[in-house]
Amino acid sequence: MPHSQTSASRGSLAGVRLARGASPWLLPTVATTAVSLARARRSKRAATLAVPATALAAGMLWFFRDPEREIAQGRVISPADGVVQSIMPWKDGRTRVAIFMSPLNVHVNRAPLAGTVTSVEHIPGGFVPAFNKESENNERVVWHFDTELGDIEMVQIAGAVARRIVPYLAQGAKVEQGERIGLIRFGSRVDIYLPEGVDVAVEVGQTMTAGVTRIDRD
Repeated sequence: MPHSQTSASRGSLAGVRLARGASPWLLPTVATTAVSLARARRSKRAATLAVPATALAAGMLWFFRDPEREIAQGRVISPADGVVQSIMPWKDGRTRVAIFMSPLNVHVNRAPLAGTVTSVEHIPGGFVPAFNKESENNERVVWHFDTELGDIEMVQIAGAVARRIVPYLAQGAKVEQGERIGLIRFGSRVDIYLPEGVDVAVEVGQTMTAGVTRIDRD
């Protein structure tokens, strides 16, 4: 089993598979809910707090879910759940496919191809909404993979709420196609750059599923 899948499987609560890196947000919320529910019968204040605390904990469990996926066949598969925001030809001949992830999407990202991680670079920046054009200057992590198609670049971009990107792998790691590689907390965006000569099989507005939706065309 790939390393990131093994790590992700360690984080679970009540049978729900949780994303690695969720603990700093999830544990305080669950602890608050547990305490307020325990005190609810004896205290009106605790009973009042229990309702929103329970709703927030349920929301956190949903957001940080990390379901298993049947990995699709194909040269390049989607690294993220979400909707294709734009498809843009780049000056160097590559094509950038930008995938917008709403807070309702699974936020664990997956490797688009098998290969070797040649670099993982964190770049500080702003936190404007991920659907905004200026989000290209947001906080981000830039990945490069050495693959059968050559160098593949993927960028995890933080959004207005997402203030933390959690990479699961480091430079030099071997990665399987569809393997979990990192988490972006809350709404955000993932860009993938397809090499020159690789045709795009998706279109703007199309819903994507990480590890399942094929991006390129034969």
